[in-house]
Amino acid sequence: MSWRIRGSYFESCNCDTICPCRRIDGVPGGRSTHGVCTGVLSWLIERGAMDAVDLSALPVALAFRYDDDEPGSPWTWVLYVDSRGTADQRAALEAIFTGRLGGDAATHFPWAWKESDLVAVRPVAIDVDHTRRRQRLRVRDHISVQIRDRHDGEETITCAIPGHARTGEELVADELLVDDGQLQLTYRGVCGYGSTFDYAGP
Repeated sequence: MSWRIRGSYFESCNCDTICPCRRIDGVPGGRSTHGVCTGVLSWLIERGAMDAVDLSALPVALAFRYDDDEPGSPWTWVLYVDSRGTADQRAALEAIFTGRLGGDAATHFPWAWKESDLVAVRPVAIDVDHTRRRQRLRVRDHISVQIRDRHDGEETITCAIPGHARTGEELVADELLVDDGQLQLTYRGVCGYGSTFDYAGP
């Protein structure tokens, strides 16, 4: 199955700004601020398809946790696909974002190429706004993320998930909240990141 999706991306995690997981002025990142990283990733597909299944205008979100000191730092994660999509659309997004279809997932999705624990794939209402420096995300009953503004600095910041070849900017989150079983977190003033993405395979 061939696929390609393109659009905008933003995330927030419990690390301090600038998130040490990123490249800063081309220097590779390292350990997370607290040794345990937990947060939320989100994608808004502007254009995309898997074979004949149109995926344009669909959001996807992911809540996660990993421990730098656990061998291999495996991810515990939940995938959220928009319940307003059709059954075929939701199945296609699950196949792409779990990494089952290969392609760019093997480069950009650590949860796909590391040992990981996928807790659930949830079809749920997702409300997302990727307006630059004012991004927000609501996943019904589970997630609330609100970006306050950009980080005040002139560093060049890149992130592996959208890709280090893509421009982006460090952000500050006004709110980061997850309430979903094993994943429970509430933070303010932590890091965020915004960029674009273009994934394909095979």
